[in-house]
Amino acid sequence: MNANFLTAVLLPLALFVIMLGMGLGLTPTDFKRVLVEPRGVIVGAIAQLLLLPLVGFGLANLFPLTPELAVGVMVLAACPGGSTSNLITYLVRGNVALSITLTAVSSLITVFTIPLVINGAMQYFLGASATLQLPFLKTVIQIAVITLIPIGIGMTLHRYAPKFAATVEGYVKWLSLFFLGLVVAGLLLAERANVVSFFLQVGWVMLALNVTMMLLGYAIALGTKLDGPSAKSISVEVGIQNGTLAIAIASTPTLLNAPTMAIPAAIYSLLMFITSAAFGWFIQHQTSSPRSTGGDSRP
Repeated sequence: MNANFLTAVLLPLALFVIMLGMGLGLTPTDFKRVLVEPRGVIVGAIAQLLLLPLVGFGLANLFPLTPELAVGVMVLAACPGGSTSNLITYLVRGNVALSITLTAVSSLITVFTIPLVINGAMQYFLGASATLQLPFLKTVIQIAVITLIPIGIGMTLHRYAPKFAATVEGYVKWLSLFFLGLVVAGLLLAERANVVSFFLQVGWVMLALNVTMMLLGYAIALGTKLDGPSAKSISVEVGIQNGTLAIAIASTPTLLNAPTMAIPAAIYSLLMFITSAAFGWFIQHQTSSPRSTGGDSRP
């Protein structure tokens, strides 16, 4: 697949569809829930915005990665959850309202934190060779445009054309998965000469990041006395990131313009479906086991 077509056409289109689908399921109530049910949102936000980048940084140091791939790990770790996390939360019978709220909140906050995390990672891993820095204000504006505008369009449709929004929402979410698949396939095809080497280098890192965050999210949620469905939501939300946004930031000419840095997000986007299926099986096994304590009914 032509690299220019990937970055100039397919990637922006995929990101627009994904963020539009997220907006179709959002209402102002989802943001007000931060005040109504603050504990779950606070726990999830801390895990998403602080713990995830810290774990990503630790793993990027622990494994023998090239500096570019290490920065790519941090690009993914800096991104918010995506609409895929809401779908998976629904499938594992988690607290979908909490998942949507966390996605919405993290999408707003990471507009400002992404350039800070990425610039810090580039200085640390690339050092003197870090010739590119993301200008804070310009990057904030670009990320806001490619994420918040389609979310706003989706929310507007939800508000003023609810029947239409409800009808197309499911189709848009599945279409977003299709586009994500195309983007990942296109990126891996463009880097086909090194794809096996990249998988061997960074595949284990992304698997470790995904699994570690899902387990930590679940443990922290239960440790703070959240109910079972909310624990599932937080686990999925901090374990399933917006890989398409990470790929866009890494490979878009007006941002990092470094396709190699997009490889970790592409590999992560493949692995997260496998680990999510395993997580769903584990949760289902736990709740159906005779020894289960009925986690979903916790106060």
